[in-house]
Amino acid sequence: MTSAALSRNDPLWQRMAVGALLPIALLIIWQIVGMSFGTPRTPLPTRIVEEAGVLISSGELTSAILQSLRRVLSGFLIASLIAIPLGLLMGYARAVERNVDPLVETFRPIAAIAVLPLAILWLGTGTGAAVAIVAYAAFFPLVVNTVAGAKNVSPALVQAAATMGLSRFTTIRTVIVPAALPSIGVGLRIAMGVGWTAIVAAELAVGAKAGGGGSGGIGQMMFVFYAYSIELNRIIVCMIAVGIVALLLNRVLQLMMKKLMPWATQ
Repeated sequence: MTSAALSRNDPLWQRMAVGALLPIALLIIWQIVGMSFGTPRTPLPTRIVEEAGVLISSGELTSAILQSLRRVLSGFLIASLIAIPLGLLMGYARAVERNVDPLVETFRPIAAIAVLPLAILWLGTGTGAAVAIVAYAAFFPLVVNTVAGAKNVSPALVQAAATMGLSRFTTIRTVIVPAALPSIGVGLRIAMGVGWTAIVAAELAVGAKAGGGGSGGIGQMMFVFYAYSIELNRIIVCMIAVGIVALLLNRVLQLMMKKLMPWATQ
């Protein structure tokens, strides 16, 4: 039986079992091929699971992920507080868009990693620089999607609001924002993914480490395993952790958007 032959009426365990066949087969092939090299440093599924248990039980992995999450959420919040109001204004007022859009489009192609030297010079090699890089990376997809959502609002709704004598602020709050929410939600999901990707690069390059001897984040942990001990199995554990956290963040945002916008399909 193939996954294509399954339907939603089949038992959940059966669908999960069929879906797990390919990953399990690939893991078995990986294990067999890796064992043929016969070197203790060769990454193997069994060794990766063992190292994951060590890092989790010691608390190192959890501490690093939490430190990176704090930085990502801080940068994401800063980007949201700036990008969403600005995007709504740009989408609603053409004069604002004409003046601000060239500036946004000039900086948007500049990768976050290219801003790292300035962040280090201005904010040092601590958490501030990492948060700034996340905020910079998350700002652009969020503002672009917010502008698109605000510009796609039906002109009839805006005209109806003007006919009723609503102020511009009230029109934005009661008409533009609800209509633009689906596009803003897409921007939030993209911005969170970009921000989580940027934090790894920021911690690798900045070597950001919290004061008081705290964890330097998942990016710095990967750098230590690469530069000092060449722990390939532990690096892959960190890579898997980064992917799992990204998936969970996306799911949380999807659930939030569904609660806020039950009329929209996410």
